[in-house]
Amino acid sequence: MTSTALHDLAANGVSIWLDDLSRERLTSGNLQQLIDDKGVVGVTTNPSIFQAALSEGHAYDAQVRELADAGKTVDEAVFALTTQDVRDACDLFLPVYEATGGQDGRVSIEVDPRLAHDTVRTIEEAKALAAAVDRPNVLIKIPATIEGLPAITEVMGAGISVNVTLIFALDRYRAVMSAFLAGLEKARAGGTDLSGLHSVASFFVSRVDTEIDARLDEIGTDEAKALRGKAAVANARLAYQAYEEVFSTPRWQTLKDDGAHAQRPLWASTGVKEPAYPDTMYVTELVAPGTVNTMPEKTLDATADHGEVTGDTVTPHYAAAAEVLDSLKRLGISYAAATTLLEREGVDKFAKSWEELLDGVTRELEKASA
Repeated sequence: MTSTALHDLAANGVSIWLDDLSRERLTSGNLQQLIDDKGVVGVTTNPSIFQAALSEGHAYDAQVRELADAGKTVDEAVFALTTQDVRDACDLFLPVYEATGGQDGRVSIEVDPRLAHDTVRTIEEAKALAAAVDRPNVLIKIPATIEGLPAITEVMGAGISVNVTLIFALDRYRAVMSAFLAGLEKARAGGTDLSGLHSVASFFVSRVDTEIDARLDEIGTDEAKALRGKAAVANARLAYQAYEEVFSTPRWQTLKDDGAHAQRPLWASTGVKEPAYPDTMYVTELVAPGTVNTMPEKTLDATADHGEVTGDTVTPHYAAAAEVLDSLKRLGISYAAATTLLEREGVDKFAKSWEELLDGVTRELEKASA
């Protein structure tokens, strides 16, 4: 690893994952290069990432022709195309997975986002994805919707490692951790070796600033302007405080004694959308032990180039973070309304990407069949 900043992140307990995957990255050697040169130790995907990957270039043409010749439906084709990429990425990251005792070397694949409010079908799809990828280092992504919570418990209970996605609010994050613990308890009751189960909780960052900043701009006062760009980092820091609390309880301790691993906080949505803000702020301001930061390549490159890592930038700042959220409340900004909207928009955005992916693959299947 050539970058001092990326080395310092790892030294401070932050696992660097890439928030992107495509067949082109796999076949060109680019992903292996990022492992070697940038210290990338995992990958996350989502419906938008796959939609972009499959809409560019010709890397998928041969498999699409095979699927068309086999008479596969569009849903079957998308399932086959995406699980193939994830399986190949899992194989690439297997040495990392083995070297880190299963903590890193992880590749995430998301349940069909149209099922975000359907507990039963989410569970079925999660199990089907895990079986199709058939690799020990896959993580199945389940959204942190109300309906997703029991699915997290059920899927973890079945011995499948889970990445919980689309977490915006602190109370929902606590519910996610509770669902995770219940899943471990279920797995233990069923005789599963807990040491083989791993999980991350993907807490979304930049979108919080985008939403809160817009509300601050509407207010327009000096006090409101002074709070721009502060909500997302404050929210994430308080999430880490909640993580510390939950994973110091007697309930957790009994699971830990039986070999369980804590569910690590993962900072997601870490690309900075506001040009006025430092382009590494959602990395360098969220350094804490036992975390994951999944970055778009642009953010990874910016951090490697000029990121300044100064040690733990989370735990010393709980009081200041709480004050930021209190200040927003005093200004009349509803945290609950903002985070509820963000969850709904997050689910809708991924569902829309999935529909676009299905439309694109439908066209490719028709072309291959012609």
